Amino acid sequence: MQAVFFLLNAVVSFFCTLFLLRFMMQLARVSFAGQIGDFVVKTTNWAVKPLRRIVPGVAGVDWASLIAALWLQLMMAGLLLSLSSVELAADSVGTLLMILMLAVRGLIRLAVYILIGALILQAVLSWVNPYSPVAPTVNQLVRPILDPLRRFIPTISGIDLSPLVAILLLQVVLMFV
Repeated sequence: MQAVFFLLNAVVSFFCTLFLLRFMMQLARVSFAGQIGDFVVKTTNWAVKPLRRIVPGVAGVDWASLIAALWLQLMMAGLLLSLSSVELAADSVGTLLMILMLAVRGLIRLAVYILIGALILQAVLSWVNPYSPVAPTVNQLVRPILDPLRRFIPTISGIDLSPLVAILLLQVVLMFV
């Protein structure tokens, strides 16, 4: 049973990551023309396109991607609670709120992990291969986080410490979530 749950969790986490990445890339106005963008769009269209008929985009934001990720997290949280030995609340509202809380918490944690991974990838690419075809996509994704920090953190001897500070701040967010 543990192996089945492990595999199911891996598949759900993979697709939740892709749905969240699609949502975050659109928020950051990242072009979907590159390798990463093309992969994300092609692997998430099966759920996002039908959801767009029900959940329209508002203010230039594609909410269907976020709803798809939330739906998967809700299903996983419900399954986790049903298989756990935790005694569920007698009322269904309490149980539904617990499932919703677990799903939203999972999405927030996953979004923070995506940002930390993108920051690490951006730092490594800037040292190893700044002209990589993936570099512009990653740079656009982390720019909304790094630009405000760069206003307060000067470069020291040509070294930008803002990614390090951003990772530390995101780790603090993980502690509270």
